[in-house]
Amino acid sequence: MTPPPAAPAATTDRPARTGGVLLETHGLTKHFPIRRGLFGRTIGTVRAVDGVDLTVRSGRTVALVGESGCGKSTLGRCLLSVYPATSGEITYHRVDGTTVDLAALDEKQLKPYRSELRLVFQDPFASLNPRMTLLQIVGEPLRVNLGLGAAATEERVAELLRRVGLSPEYMRRYPNAFSGGQRQRVGIARALALAPRLVVADEAVSALDVSVRAQILNLLKDLQDEEDLTYLFISHDLGVVEYMADEVAVMYVGKVVETGATDALYGGPLHPYTEALLSAVPDPDPSARRRERIVLRGEVADPSRVPAGCPFHPRCFYAQDRCRTDVPALREITPGRTAACHYAGELNLKGVTG
Repeated sequence: MTPPPAAPAATTDRPARTGGVLLETHGLTKHFPIRRGLFGRTIGTVRAVDGVDLTVRSGRTVALVGESGCGKSTLGRCLLSVYPATSGEITYHRVDGTTVDLAALDEKQLKPYRSELRLVFQDPFASLNPRMTLLQIVGEPLRVNLGLGAAATEERVAELLRRVGLSPEYMRRYPNAFSGGQRQRVGIARALALAPRLVVADEAVSALDVSVRAQILNLLKDLQDEEDLTYLFISHDLGVVEYMADEVAVMYVGKVVETGATDALYGGPLHPYTEALLSAVPDPDPSARRRERIVLRGEVADPSRVPAGCPFHPRCFYAQDRCRTDVPALREITPGRTAACHYAGELNLKGVTG
């Protein structure tokens, strides 16, 4: 097979925001073998990501939501090829309009694209090397990918630190001199170093104090407008997602079970799992009538032993006999809204305004 053409070099010159497709997956799976014994015999498989179809449009924020263990972070790492996909396609749309399947590339072929697809980690304390200064941390991608010299690297790092609200005079300090919010700003600066098109923010504010979260969220929004960034925003906090996201994809046991525009999905969910998640969103108006909290039975299904039929049926209050035997397909229910539920559109589900 002829190798695909290399991605263009990182640049700060960007095309106008069009809202066209930037990245999409088709039947994407990531399975991890379960090994036991002296010889590491495979005795099972963890279906962390199981046949996901997802579309991310340029200049927008798509949120992945769901309980811990549903596969959100694994999916995000698969999109960046941190984890090689077991099967399926990851179609990336280049600036010139051509496409490439990232899942089919080897490590050498992937290298040119790593400057365009970047990651902001969840834990700002564990994701920064304590033995490196900010100049070294933020400047490393510039040296490795662009071959910048010392002076050019220092100038670019100073600019990046200013963009994220930090003084350039901090660049020779080590991470232990900074708070969690400041460290996360450093992580964002590192992600922006190569002028990426897509940034995967994996629980980027969950480890921060509430007072600091708003600052980081506003920073991400400002940078998106200024740099024409596209975000895949992974979170379990539905309140944060409502503020950040243009579109939402709900995951359960490795599958996407509902997608839609944020306002539409929050106002009227189509899947019972989404309804249960939204019932836990706190109402900022203390005078409003309290919504009834839906407490699901049991825990998230074990991805190594996924229930037959609909994976959610053991916890679903609306489950029927069909749900126990037939796997529901993710289908379009109304324009721009999809759900993997046999009775989507027929159930009277309540959203945050319902």
